Amino acid sequence: MLKELFELVKGNATETVVNNPEVPNEYNDDVIAEATNTVASGMRNVVAGGGAESLVSLFGNKDGASSNSSIGNLMRNPIVSMMIGHFAGKLMSKYKLGGTQANDVAGSLIPSVISSLINKSNSGSGSGFSLDSLLNSITGGQSGAVASQQGGGIGDILSQFTNGENNNSGSGGGLMDIIGQLAGGAQQQQQRNGGGGLMDLIKGFVK
Repeated sequence: MLKELFELVKGNATETVVNNPEVPNEYNDDVIAEATNTVASGMRNVVAGGGAESLVSLFGNKDGASSNSSIGNLMRNPIVSMMIGHFAGKLMSKYKLGGTQANDVAGSLIPSVISSLINKSNSGSGSGFSLDSLLNSITGGQSGAVASQQGGGIGDILSQFTNGENNNSGSGGGLMDIIGQLAGGAQQQQQRNGGGGLMDLIKGFVK
């Protein structure tokens, strides 16, 4: 899933990064890798902090995907805003962009990537992207185990809880139990990928 996300970021970065004179050419690949790390780590950190519901709400269901993925709505979403701020900070500290340039790049690239990710996840086109596969990657397989317990896709299960449709799901416990299991899996992934491990993996995709 991480490589697919890297390719998605790369596909959205042509004008924002590669053809942008404000980003030195020698930094192009590193900036794309940094953006991928920002999105992957940002989503994982949200789930690790018990915010899986917020991530599911961001992705929405198939009927709500188009409105959820609009750039205007994404710019107002706290998860996306957090990622934009983090990425802009990295652009200034590591790649020596000025504040205005860093905010312009981050404010353009990150929402575009999230929008593409939402649309691909909800397209049902067999593109390899789905909310279930994303959550499974973020939680080190824990969401797949929860989904098996509950008997359905983890994204659908959380959406049912969010919509008040399923307050006493059987074998796997209630909403807080599920959120706790997902958070635990994401926290273990944080520990495994600490010390720059995730960024090292992403840089391995650069060719």
